[in-house]
Amino acid sequence: MPHTPRRALRGPSAGAVVAALLVLTGCSSGGGAQQEEAGGDDGPKVIQPGRPGESAREVDPTSVEPSDEWNHTDVAYVQMMIPHHAQAVQMARLADKHAKDTRVRTLAERIGAGQAPEIQTMAAWLKQRDMEVPRAGEAPGKYDHSKHGHNAMMGMLTPAEMKRLAAARDTEFDRLFLRGMIRHHRGAVAMSQQAARDGADVIVGEMTADVNATQSAEINRMRDLLARL
Repeated sequence: MPHTPRRALRGPSAGAVVAALLVLTGCSSGGGAQQEEAGGDDGPKVIQPGRPGESAREVDPTSVEPSDEWNHTDVAYVQMMIPHHAQAVQMARLADKHAKDTRVRTLAERIGAGQAPEIQTMAAWLKQRDMEVPRAGEAPGKYDHSKHGHNAMMGMLTPAEMKRLAAARDTEFDRLFLRGMIRHHRGAVAMSQQAARDGADVIVGEMTADVNATQSAEINRMRDLLARL
């Protein structure tokens, strides 16, 4: 059964408020995209993003209204992406032991090093909103939100596929790893694209953008490696 949030899906979060303020004011004057000097005594201005359907507006920094909008799509994405990332990290650890090609081992190391910290970031996001955090050893399907109209946890390897990967060695392992991780990444990209489209949280939006860009690039790299084996 999909997880039912322990409280309503909207609520104040000090961490998200601070993050929103950092997003709004973090650009330097060199960037020029979010801050500009106004003439007279008005002082510097920042761009206040509007709510869905509303236009952005220029306001005084002291009048910035931090946003803490988030919805079930955001929660579903983060809860599903934690076990999704965890499996990728597990696959990367297997590659460190069994991969033959140094390029495969290096790529796997990069994937593991990138996704492990992201799990902690996602867990913190859920904790700040008093939402359940997936734990190691839990069945990934527990957090499948497809019955609520969201994407399923896409691209995951089955237990049998993970067992086969763990038993493989050398070039056979390299090929199985690359094929499995390409599929895994494609699933993550598809989930991220839906969350980017239907979610509301600024921080989750940054997560989806990073997953989409990083894993799309890694897919291309893995395809190239697979063709060379």
